[in-house]
Amino acid sequence: MPLEGELFTSPLVVDELADARSRCRFEAFSAAGLQVIAPGRDSIQRVEEVSQKSGDAGVLSAADVEVLALAIEISAEVVSDDFAIQNVAHHLGIPVRPLQQRRAKKRTWRFLCPGCGRYSDRPGECPVCGAVPKRTIK
Repeated sequence: MPLEGELFTSPLVVDELADARSRCRFEAFSAAGLQVIAPGRDSIQRVEEVSQKSGDAGVLSAADVEVLALAIEISAEVVSDDFAIQNVAHHLGIPVRPLQQRRAKKRTWRFLCPGCGRYSDRPGECPVCGAVPKRTIK
């Protein structure tokens, strides 16, 4: 699926490019006009708040958060196969286009403690038994 229009990414995504193939693609997109822009702190904070509410905060990388924050600022579509990115984008009202995978459904997660069976809306150690909860669909 070809990408059309202006192309943007964030500095942390560029920092994550590890292999020669990814760097080569980045260079090709740069030559075609790809712009690297750092989003502002307010947009990053908004993404972090929404990802906490949706239950995706624990699975988003800093680069993922930056991409979503940039999409907010420039009113852009996010192109990603990552389900957590797609889910937070849905919660933020950002249009999403998957590349090779199916489109993710909008979800809100909760966390089930395998030790005592209690549910929580936030990730982190269970306050009752100290076990690490598993993410489940709400």
